[in-house]
Amino acid sequence: MSSIKQVAVLKGGSSLERQVSLRSGARVAEALRDRGYSVAEIDVDEHLVERLTDAEFDAVFVAMHGRGGEDGTMQELLEIIGLPYTGCGVLASIQCMDKTLSKLKFEQAGIPTPEFVSFNDTAFRNLGAADALDSIESRFGFPLVVKPARQGSALGIKFAADRAEMPAALVSAFSYDDRVLIERFVAGREIAVSVLDGEPLPAVEAVPTEGRRYDFESRYEIGQTDFVCPADLGESISGRVAELAAQAYELLGCHGFARVDFIVTEAGDPYVLELNSIPGLTETSLMPMAAEAVGISFEDLAERMLLSALSRRGAAVAS
Repeated sequence: MSSIKQVAVLKGGSSLERQVSLRSGARVAEALRDRGYSVAEIDVDEHLVERLTDAEFDAVFVAMHGRGGEDGTMQELLEIIGLPYTGCGVLASIQCMDKTLSKLKFEQAGIPTPEFVSFNDTAFRNLGAADALDSIESRFGFPLVVKPARQGSALGIKFAADRAEMPAALVSAFSYDDRVLIERFVAGREIAVSVLDGEPLPAVEAVPTEGRRYDFESRYEIGQTDFVCPADLGESISGRVAELAAQAYELLGCHGFARVDFIVTEAGDPYVLELNSIPGLTETSLMPMAAEAVGISFEDLAERMLLSALSRRGAAVAS
């Protein structure tokens, strides 16, 4: 065991992904206890700083998803109080959470990502951005993917098959965030590549049952999705998605672990959709499946993720 003995596992909070976070955190806590660590599970609330500073924790395992946990907020707070924590630093967390920012960086770096436009609530309500829909339609065509720019677990994502479906899609996206992203629809297979300590794990394909899309319910309800790991992509495409996952991970300054989500077209062309800096760790989550495929048990995975807290401080400045 490392110099880490006392661990705080942060879970829950007030984000829309609270229930998923509670499941991830409970599973992590159990795994770390099995490894001999003393673990305190903390359902995050307004007493968090008091609880963290009153105890003598050696490290914090952040098992929170969505706003407040995955967007740099928690990372900033832990930096202030001086506790080592798992995963990405502040800037990397912000960049992963903000799909507009990350996709701009992908484009700049030559990493393939579906074409998109993005605008905020002010532009939509006060500057007539809705009148630009003709330009967006002529540029991308239909269907279009409309999503909140800063949200996880496929929350708020709508597929607009035609102009008539755009208003409802925009209203849905704006209900989750004050910035929306409109993306060219790319048909293909849902592929995820998790990265652990900078090394890509085998790709996982998510195949929703009965023609469903891989939405929030499909991600977290057992039996709603079939998973194939390693994904049957062929050697060439498997190598390419692993290469792109590592590039995207490095580009956004990730540390310790992350998950990179792709669409791979029928022709075998991969497009990076987004990075998740705190991947789900539930029974249906993809990173544990990928780790298991190469002989890494969930207990081993949780411990390796915990140990990223030891080296995170130096990486935080660079990221």
